[in-house]
Amino acid sequence: MQEKNLGRAKTVRPIIVEVGGEPQGIVVPENGGFRFVAVRLPAFAIDGQHFETIEEARRAASVALRADKGNGH
Repeated sequence: MQEKNLGRAKTVRPIIVEVGGEPQGIVVPENGGFRFVAVRLPAFAIDGQHFETIEEARRAASVALRADKGNGH
C-alpha cells in the first residue's frame, strides 16, 4: 500500500558567505548550526567546519582570507 500523503523534505538552501564582497563559501543548516562549504581557495582552511551562527562562519572566512594574504597568496 502506497502512502498518499508523503511529506516533502525541507528544502535546505545554502547561504552565501562573502568577505569584502567576494564569495568565500556557503553555509548549510546542520545540527542546529551551519556547516561551511568553501568555494574559494583561502576558505578551504575552514571547509567542513560547523558554526553556531552565519556571522561566526563569516568571521572565520575573513580570518582565513587574511591568513592567506599574509602568506603571500
